Amino acid sequence: MGHDHDHSHGTENVSDGVLLWTVIVNLGLSVFEFAAGVISGSVALMADALHNTNDAAALLIAYIARRISRKGADEQYTFGYRRAELIGAMIQLTALILVGLYLVYEAVRRFFDPEPLLGGWIMAAAGVALVVDIVTAWLLWSMSKGSLNVKAAFLHNLTDAGASVAVLLGGAAILWLDWTWVDPVITLIIAGYILYMSFGMLKKTSRILMEGTPTNLSVDEIKEALQNLDGIKNVHHIHVWELDEHHRALEAHVVIGACSMEELESLKATVKTCLGKHFSIHHSTLEFESAENRCHNIKGGEYCSS
Repeated sequence: MGHDHDHSHGTENVSDGVLLWTVIVNLGLSVFEFAAGVISGSVALMADALHNTNDAAALLIAYIARRISRKGADEQYTFGYRRAELIGAMIQLTALILVGLYLVYEAVRRFFDPEPLLGGWIMAAAGVALVVDIVTAWLLWSMSKGSLNVKAAFLHNLTDAGASVAVLLGGAAILWLDWTWVDPVITLIIAGYILYMSFGMLKKTSRILMEGTPTNLSVDEIKEALQNLDGIKNVHHIHVWELDEHHRALEAHVVIGACSMEELESLKATVKTCLGKHFSIHHSTLEFESAENRCHNIKGGEYCSS
C-alpha cells in the first residue's frame, strides 16, 4: 500500500516572526556575498549567493503562502489558496534554472579566461555565510519540537554550510597557493547541485499542478484495498490528485450490493477510514452504485445505465 512522505520546507511549526527573520537575514547575506563576489572576482561566491537566495526565496514563499492559506476557502476558490505556494515555486524554479545555466557558462569561461581573484575577500565572505547558515539551521532546529519537516530544513541548511565551507577552502587555496582554477570548479559543483535540485522540484511541482497521481501511490493498490472491504463489489472511475504538497484528494465510483441507508453510511465511513489510514487521503468524493446500474466503460470514457 502507499505511504505518505511529507516533503515540505519545514515551516509548519516555526513561528511567523522567526521565519520572517531567517528570510531577511538570508537575503541580506545573499546581497553581501554577491557584492563580495563582484569585488573579489569570485564566481563561486556569486554561486553561493544564488544558493542562499534560493533558500530565502523558498522560505519567503512558504511564509507568504501560509499567510494566504489562512484565508480559507471562499466562493471564488472553493479549495482555498493552497496552490499559491506552487505558483510561486514554479516562478522561482524557472528563474533559478536559468541562472544556474548561466553559472555553468561563466565557470567554463573562467577556465579558458581566468581573472584575478582576491582570496582574502572570498574567505571573509564565505566565513560570514557559514556563520549565518549555522545560525539559521539552529533557529529552525530550536523551533522544531520534534518535527521531521523542520529537521529536513535543518539538514538543508547544513548543506548550505557545506557549500560555504567549500568556498572558504577555495579562497584559502587562492590566497596561499594561487590555485585560481579552484573557483570555477567549486562554481560548477554548486551550480550542478542547484540545477539537480531545481529540476527535481520543478518536476514535482508540475505534477501537482497537472493533478497527476502522487508518485508514491498506486491506483491499482487503492482499488484492490477498497474492493477487499466487505460489501464492495467493484471500484472504478478512480481519480487521485494532490491539492498541494500536504493534501490529497480522491473521487471514485463504488459498486455495492443491496443495503439499507444505515449500512451505506457505515460502508462509506469504512472506505474513508481505509483511504485515510493506508493512503493518507482525507478528502474523498464517492459515488455509490448498485450492480445493476453501475457505469460501463466505452471508448473515450464511461456511461451509466439508468
